[in-house]
This record gives sequence, C-alpha cells and structure tokens, in this order.
Amino acid sequence: MQIKAIQIAQWVDGKIIRGEENTLIRSVNSIENAKEGDLVFIRDKKYEPFLSNTNASAVLIAEEPTLPLPETLVCIIVKNPEIAFIQILQKFGIEQQPFLPGGIHPTAIIAENVQLGEGVTIGPYVFIGKNTRIDKNTIVFPNVYIGDNCQIGENNCFFPNVTIRENTIIGSHCIIHAGVCIGTDGFGFVFDGNEWIKVPQIGRVVIGDNVEIGSNTCIDRATFGETRIGTGTKIDNLVQIGHNVKIGENCAIAATTGIAGSAVIGNGVRIGAGSGINGHITIGNNVTIGAWSGVTKSVEDGSIVSGFPAVDHSRAKRILVAQQYVPELMKKVKDLEARIQKLENNCV
Repeated sequence: MQIKAIQIAQWVDGKIIRGEENTLIRSVNSIENAKEGDLVFIRDKKYEPFLSNTNASAVLIAEEPTLPLPETLVCIIVKNPEIAFIQILQKFGIEQQPFLPGGIHPTAIIAENVQLGEGVTIGPYVFIGKNTRIDKNTIVFPNVYIGDNCQIGENNCFFPNVTIRENTIIGSHCIIHAGVCIGTDGFGFVFDGNEWIKVPQIGRVVIGDNVEIGSNTCIDRATFGETRIGTGTKIDNLVQIGHNVKIGENCAIAATTGIAGSAVIGNGVRIGAGSGINGHITIGNNVTIGAWSGVTKSVEDGSIVSGFPAVDHSRAKRILVAQQYVPELMKKVKDLEARIQKLENNCV
C-alpha cells in the first residue's frame, strides 16, 4: 500500500508544514526503527530530538518543530498525534489477527437450545452450554468454555482458553484475551470457629459493550446480584476483580491491580499497575490512582491519589521525599536524647 503524504494529512484533518506533499508512505513504525517510506509520530515535544536522526519519511506532530530535522522529513501538524496515528493504523488495516476458519469446527461441543447468530465462528474443542445465545459475527477461538444460560452480543472476539461461567452477560464489540476467567466463584467464606464455611456464589457477571479484558484476568461472579463492568472500560492482564464489584464506563485498569469485593468504581477512572482497592468503598468519577497504590477508603470525584495508604498525590510525593531523610533524622533524635540525658544527669 502506498499513500501520498497529502492524503495522510487529509485522513486525519492535518496540515503539511514542511516537506514534499507527494512523498509516498508505505507503512508505520517507531522513530528508532523507521525506514524510508515509514510514518512516525511524537506525542510530546520532549521527543522532538529523536527526529533529528530518524529515517522516516513523515511524522505526525502537534506543534511546529524548533530543532533542525532531515530535509526529506514531511511534518504533518495534527491536534492529537497519537489519536491520528491510531486512525492511520486503522486505515492501513495493520492489525495482528490470527486466522480462524469460519463456521463451526466438528470438535466443538454445543449443548441443546444454543442460539448462534449469522457469521458466528466456533473453533476446535470449544464447549458451549445449554440455553446460551451468541449473536452474529462473534469469533470463539479454540478451547474456550462458555457455560449455560449465557447471553453474548455481536462482533465479540474470545481468544483461546477463555472461561465464561454460567449466566454471564457480555455486550457487543468486546475483546476477551487468552486465559481470562469470567464468572468464577467469589472469595466468600465465613469462619465458624473451627473451619471456613463457603458462601454459595449465586450471582452473575454483566459486561457492557466495547470492553477489552487482558490475558489471565479474573472477574468473580456476585454472591447475589451482579458484578458489573461498564461500557468502554479497558482492563489489562492479571487483574483480579472481586465479587459484586461495580466498575463504571470508560475506565482504564492496569496490570496486577486487585479490586476487593463490593467496591464501586465510577466512570472514567484510571488505575495504575499493581494497585489494591479495598472492598466496600467508592471511587468517584474521573479519579486517577497512581501505580502501586493502596486505596483503603473512598475517594472523591476528580481526585488524584497515590501511595500506601493512598493520599492526595501532591502529599504522597512529599512523603516519599521525606522518607529519604528518616535515617539522618533518627540519628539526630538519638544524639539529642543523649544530650538531654546528660544535661538531666548533671542537674541531678
């Protein structure tokens, strides 16, 4: 595929400010690996120095460059280079998708009263339980388990070894990556003085539209009612979501985060990697939680928190800096204690 730079600019509502508009673009690449015919982008002006040595033919950039650049490099000004780059990726059709032949593989086990929409693809060794419905154009890769009474929308993609337990509801245009478990039992036990008694987990999981869930993430079914993931939310690999958790729309949750049971997460929340969210608390809308934070109490709308326990991010930074001086402070305290003791002894 060869596209002129001027056409690239038109695709993303951009403007060429330098370079030859008829330069041919054949692919996209990173700045350091780019070669002639490649398009790159920089999301921030601090990356501009990297352009001085790039072999790329064109760059998407938010501001006019201030540093000397290769004469052959075409600069396309756009409002948001990262979003524009994604749009071009979509135009070029550059997306890594494994091949799976259409139809239903003969090794698949499909129980009674299963409804499959037009264009549904079922791979080898898939199991689909009774009374489950899967709408049109959904792709189910090998070794996926889908339990009884599930409702699954259209244009979904379930990669290998996904487990979807009974009564789960999943919307449309979702991507569920390999090894995800949805609807497994919540961690519910009561100690009777001698042993742990299991609490039956009889609820379900409900997932909205356009949700993406990373590999080996686990989402527990509710004890009663629903564990819910809102439309547009993106979840990274190895995330644990406990029973009866409610996550709003358009959240982003990074890897190895754990969310304990019955926590409520608002809309537009961003959670950094390795964070822990306590159970039975509420995280407001548009909250940002820094990586490796431990959130032990509810957080108001629009807050930015970090640390353990999580506090306002500006305060957390001051605490982190202050910790570096603790050994010296301890030494000074010991010295002062010794001096005070000596003075007291002399007074006696």
